[in-house]
Amino acid sequence: MLRQTRLSGESDDYLAAREELRRAEIDLMRQREEVAARRRALPQGPAVDDYVFLEGPADLDAGDTPVREVTLSGLFTSPDRPLIVYHLMYGKLQTEPCPMCTLWIDGFSGVAHHVTQNADFAIAAAADLPALRRHARNRGWSRLRLLSCGDSTFKYDLGSEDEDGAQDSTISVFTRDDDGTVRHRYSAHPRMAEDIAERGIDLLAPVWHLLDLTPAGRGDWYPQLSY
Repeated sequence: MLRQTRLSGESDDYLAAREELRRAEIDLMRQREEVAARRRALPQGPAVDDYVFLEGPADLDAGDTPVREVTLSGLFTSPDRPLIVYHLMYGKLQTEPCPMCTLWIDGFSGVAHHVTQNADFAIAAAADLPALRRHARNRGWSRLRLLSCGDSTFKYDLGSEDEDGAQDSTISVFTRDDDGTVRHRYSAHPRMAEDIAERGIDLLAPVWHLLDLTPAGRGDWYPQLSY
């Protein structure tokens, strides 16, 4: 069986501890694969409304008119492709863009062109379209499809907005039947339990995993819109 290569200066104790860690990381990988298989094996999800979003050009500002409506079903580029939608916490009671969401979407912006080889992908927010596009320009998000959904019940129905307009981040996956029916396949939220407030979509952000490699770990660090 593959074992760790001894590095210069490593003691027997250090090498043994590193080998034990490697085996634990293998177990973790296998459990992640098992969870991913269960996610893929979920039964057919419920049909959802064909929500309407607003979309506009990257240089859109308040007062501009080149805004178009696009439906949820219209976000699919072909029937056999899934659609991934990230719900950005911005709009209504969330008057400033969420720094945590922004961190995630900064990462999405760099990999979206890879993701869209296999799935359609969009960012939806309750913020009005000019505000959303300004934030995108400030962040350099040039490869993302950005949608405003503040006039629909999309975020509320998917659990990323409450009846008062408070926002939450969520990742949702949809599929489309041959007859055009859109179905909800899967959603994940940061809060997984009463004692797990912000870890539910950790896997979407490599920043956390890089910090977890270090002796201090992630600690109590929290992202900001600027440093």
